Amino acid sequence: MQALVKTAAGPGLELCDVPRPQIGINDVLVRVHRTGICGTDLHIDAWDAWAQRSVAPPLVIGHEFVGTIVEVGANVTDFRAGELVSGEGHVVCGRCRHCLAGRRELCAHTIGLGVGRAGAFAELVSLPMTNIWHHWPGIDEDVAAVFDPLGNAVHTALAFPVLGEDVLISGAGPIGLMATAVARHAGARHVVVSEPIAYRRDLAMRMGASLALDPRVRKLPDVFEELDMVEGFDVAMEMSGNATALQSALGAMAHGGGIAILGLPTEPVGIDVGEVVLKMLTLRGIYGREMYETWYKMTVMLRSGLDITPAITHRFHFTDHEAAFAAARSGESGKVIMDWTAH
Repeated sequence: MQALVKTAAGPGLELCDVPRPQIGINDVLVRVHRTGICGTDLHIDAWDAWAQRSVAPPLVIGHEFVGTIVEVGANVTDFRAGELVSGEGHVVCGRCRHCLAGRRELCAHTIGLGVGRAGAFAELVSLPMTNIWHHWPGIDEDVAAVFDPLGNAVHTALAFPVLGEDVLISGAGPIGLMATAVARHAGARHVVVSEPIAYRRDLAMRMGASLALDPRVRKLPDVFEELDMVEGFDVAMEMSGNATALQSALGAMAHGGGIAILGLPTEPVGIDVGEVVLKMLTLRGIYGREMYETWYKMTVMLRSGLDITPAITHRFHFTDHEAAFAAARSGESGKVIMDWTAH
């Protein structure tokens, strides 16, 4: 089969012929239809410091996908050939304290699809049956392909109650854009998006933002009067990994507010702990999705009217992967999809 492979330690990816995945008795083999390009994939392509620490070439990369089941292992009874599925990209140990308690997202022994094991940028991908999500009827395949990042957005957006609250989202990349729609769908009063790229500010407004500002031009407190905010934001979502963005959010929070932090900075970030203490703020780190409560929540929201399709801006065939990665890297894009169904 064909797959997109990190063949060696260095920048770049290659489209190669690789062996068909072998499945065990508890595994499911999926024929991939579409995949989404994630920031993780861009890091692996660029071969930055994180990728050098985390990935051992050669490796098929990619973890956002939708496809149909081709084959199941002998122990698998809940899934059948032909069903439309995606996969949870965090493969957990199943035996640690958190896994046994049903808190699998907290497993310290997680192996990432397309990072620590062969991934989904391929014609076929194999995962344990406990990582397979059976899509409900009516879910669009482009949307199904990006359930992984949508799950990040839902996990972040619902980390604190947002109904009737004033919400700040720092960073309008694909996950920030999806979180904008989720917060609006969940009943936020105002959703303010802070994003320096004009293209993405425009997308944020299409996703339901009350206001999208350029943080280089306008400070967060400047919007309080315009939006009839008394003290500051009740909830903030830090999606950018930018130190200044987190520091600005801290300074613009109302007393008792909560900040959900998904963005990963490349360097340590200094914060004013006194501000956290005196405002009695809650900071919560977000990684991945709750297994599988987040998957259920995003499915129900999509079925009840949540629309994230404006965040999907570019589509390519997998043989045009270089153009697809360039679009994803440019900043002039939302989520980029690759089609694996035709040659």
